[in-house]
Amino acid sequence: MSTLPVYRWHLAPDGLATRRQLRAAGLRPGGQDVVAQLERPRRRRGPLVAFLYRLDLAKPVRPMTPARRAALAKANAARRLCPACRADVGYVIPALLGMCVPCHDRAEQRAA
Repeated sequence: MSTLPVYRWHLAPDGLATRRQLRAAGLRPGGQDVVAQLERPRRRRGPLVAFLYRLDLAKPVRPMTPARRAALAKANAARRLCPACRADVGYVIPALLGMCVPCHDRAEQRAA
């Protein structure tokens, strides 16, 4: 088993890109394996790590179809629906609360 080459921040060779860089260029990894690792040192914690992919093996991003767009809109709408009051609250409900903020506040008042 071989280890991945590790490059320091801003010192990766040309022809390699992170997922975000690929996406900004309209590309995706396309099933290829990670070829290298990029590390950005930090003072009191471990380094930030990003995986690098080859640009020449990257594939174009699949286009957004009407069916995918509708499924994404439905999923996002479900994240805004409060399970307690069944109202669309207009923002994504925090997973920590599990319900909209007004419902959570009422539940805390009842519990106290």
